[in-house]
Amino acid sequence: MSESRPVDRRQFLASAAAATIVSSTSLGNRTRAAANDRINLGVVGLGSRGFNLLDEFLGHADAQIVAVCDVDSLHYRDNPWGKGKTFGREPAQQAVDRHYARDKSGTVSRGVKVYGDFREVCSQPEIDAIVVATPDHWHALCTLTALRAGKDVYCEKPVTHFFHEGQAVYREVASRQAVFQTGSQQRSDPIFRHAVELVINGHIGKVQRVEVGLPPGYDKPQGDTTVQQPPTSIDYDMWCGPAPVLPYMRARHHRWWRGHRAYGGGVLMDWIGHHNDITHWALGMDRSGPTKISAVGWTFPDTSIYNTPHHYEIQCEYASGVSTSIANRHPIGSKIIGDEGWIYVRRGKLETSDARIASLDFDCGPKKVYHSDNHVRNFLDCVRLRKECIAPAETAHRSITPGHLGYVSQALGRALNWDSDQEAFVEDEEANQLLSVGEYRMPWQLDG
Repeated sequence: MSESRPVDRRQFLASAAAATIVSSTSLGNRTRAAANDRINLGVVGLGSRGFNLLDEFLGHADAQIVAVCDVDSLHYRDNPWGKGKTFGREPAQQAVDRHYARDKSGTVSRGVKVYGDFREVCSQPEIDAIVVATPDHWHALCTLTALRAGKDVYCEKPVTHFFHEGQAVYREVASRQAVFQTGSQQRSDPIFRHAVELVINGHIGKVQRVEVGLPPGYDKPQGDTTVQQPPTSIDYDMWCGPAPVLPYMRARHHRWWRGHRAYGGGVLMDWIGHHNDITHWALGMDRSGPTKISAVGWTFPDTSIYNTPHHYEIQCEYASGVSTSIANRHPIGSKIIGDEGWIYVRRGKLETSDARIASLDFDCGPKKVYHSDNHVRNFLDCVRLRKECIAPAETAHRSITPGHLGYVSQALGRALNWDSDQEAFVEDEEANQLLSVGEYRMPWQLDG
């Protein structure tokens, strides 16, 4: 493990190129499925998370999966071939068809359609919404293609791979009055909602600082580093898509791709859309952000396989005077500290300095946040009602912005001032140029 070494500007460019209350305002008159009709869905990306979403959407009788898509026909994720659960478009087709064959809700299915190119799914007129569960480097293009085809979108977090992709997505959503849900499902968990309502109702006094704990990054290769020919089941060139075609190896493919900036932002960007998202919710920063940011204490693995940090911290300051530390040295979750107490929340656990207020039966007070107890259900309801979801596009983009800014601060080796209204560094052209990096491999283009 090497000590923290600021990535210089050239290295940054090379790796990147190779690499509060939520409104429920109506989104306009765009129509979707009638109240008694099913919402037709196409699911793009059929790895582990994609299969989780298949199961979740199949559990709602008013939605029907009519298309599945993946560039890989069959794989076993990071397991040896033939071991463990299968993924890819063939197992997905079988799972969906089996479900509807035994479905008792009256669903009529003539067999789910199967595709290897997401553009074909987006072009199908009978599809109302697209579910995007691909690796991060595909999120923006899949989402924008779907939006431009008139579809609503459910997209996994982080909402996009590059900063400017996030801007493009939330602006496209707004201009088309589309319904968009980010897979930051903690917002639909009563424990996190309770924690946020405790904060906004003043039960810990004035918030002073927040410790956001995320897991550490990869410190060594997570699988076989042997460069080999891609399996015949996968269209590897299409899997890489707008990203560089790096030599294929198991240590940088299924599950482990996010270790390289060509395809993801490391564990940092994988998890920041969860716990920093809750922090922004509690601080009322869903459409705002910090004023100052600094990357400190980053270390990188001693391998060329990955180029994302193993240990990391991003320190942020907000106009309200609140400071946050996003780091793998903190316990995973969010600890929100006020001048009269504290709250610590993570999945399945809520602790408070005053045990009396930790119970979900405790009435936090008059200030309430958007209420959702099921993330997929919230999306389907909003598609019908043309309402904004609990985790909309701009909110998701703003929640992961400190991660994007942290990479720039690390590359330059200094703290940076940020204008969240303009979404630009203050009088710092060098930093702004680095933030805009994110070239696509031809012929892929963000603007279509």
